Amino acid sequence: MEHLSLFQLNKLIQKTLDGHLDASYWVIAEIGELRVNQNGHCYLELVEKENNNIIAKSRATIWANNYRNLSLWFEKMTGQSLQQGLKILCNLNVQFHELYGLSYNIRDIDANFTLGERARKRQEVILKLQEDGVFDLNNSLEAPRVMKNIAVISSPSAAGYEDFLNQLDNNRYGYKFYVTLFKSIMQGNTAPESMINALLAIHNSNSEFDAVVIIRGGGSQIDLDCFDDYELAAHCCQFPLPILSGIGHERDESVLDMIAFRSLKTPTAVAEWIINVNMDFEIELTQKFEQLSKMVLQSLKFEQQRVNQIVSKIKSSGKVVQVNENYRLNTLKSNLKTALKHQLSSLDSELTLKTKIIDHLNPQNILKRGYTMTSKNGKPIGNQKLSIGDIIVTTTNKMTINSKIAEINE
Repeated sequence: MEHLSLFQLNKLIQKTLDGHLDASYWVIAEIGELRVNQNGHCYLELVEKENNNIIAKSRATIWANNYRNLSLWFEKMTGQSLQQGLKILCNLNVQFHELYGLSYNIRDIDANFTLGERARKRQEVILKLQEDGVFDLNNSLEAPRVMKNIAVISSPSAAGYEDFLNQLDNNRYGYKFYVTLFKSIMQGNTAPESMINALLAIHNSNSEFDAVVIIRGGGSQIDLDCFDDYELAAHCCQFPLPILSGIGHERDESVLDMIAFRSLKTPTAVAEWIINVNMDFEIELTQKFEQLSKMVLQSLKFEQQRVNQIVSKIKSSGKVVQVNENYRLNTLKSNLKTALKHQLSSLDSELTLKTKIIDHLNPQNILKRGYTMTSKNGKPIGNQKLSIGDIIVTTTNKMTINSKIAEINE
């Protein structure tokens, strides 16, 4: 029986591959693992996935003399380094060594493919959100008039979080803000799920927040790919509170930026926007008081002019005034004083009544009297179309109740 040694078989395989394979191939694969040894050689594990299941796997190498220039060029072109999880188009040749077996030698990487792949994935997420009809839900919510209670999703050690707090605490108007941190991982494959859990914690909290802020202090492009995640974006789109994003980057806006109620470049800019919302409300309130004060002063001035006119007529009514005329004049003055007091009292009563009406119509006071307010997707149900299974939010003075519609009676 003929036989071969293992060395002879491996040499045969090597000779056969060398005789039948092209000098190199362009191959699309995902980097499953990557490490650089002390000599500068880069060792990779390339994988191909189908429905998140690995269907192919191979070892690959970028030798040190090539890796140094190739990695620098790739990072310059894409703004990110070669790393695990990245999908690449690489030029490689197949090598079979009688001792080390089959491996691929990567000679070149097409940076444009990686850029296009990331853009394609992001566009798919955008289109799916639009098809689901949720893309514009959050940024169409009604803007809060005053923002005092803020829920923040961030890493507690992030510099961006500190910048956000410092900007709020040191605002030039002396406003007081109440910030609650919901800790989350802000980069990497586990970040979307971590941020979704933070959103659920905010939703289930007993606190009444005015807005949710998602911030971090910048990073490489691949660090920020988590903000293009579909599940994270879908939860943010349908969240009942305005979401403000301040991811701290200068690249093309992420999907989260697109669907958020407001997108700002940095955590500091988010804090400044919140401060300005409160300042605008204070200015409006001040203007209303000034208008009311002006109306009262104009009314008093008009009544004073009427009194002066009457007094002037009395003084010029005749040179000689009999005792009975003096009596009549004094009576007239007394009547005028009484009429003026009555007029001022009437104006004061009217002002008090209008103030009570305004206070009576305050939604918070209405809730305190036992009424509730029901909304769907952040808007009063009004004439909205309701269906079995819809989630509605009922707000009372002390709590928010989420309900699922089981039956509708016209």
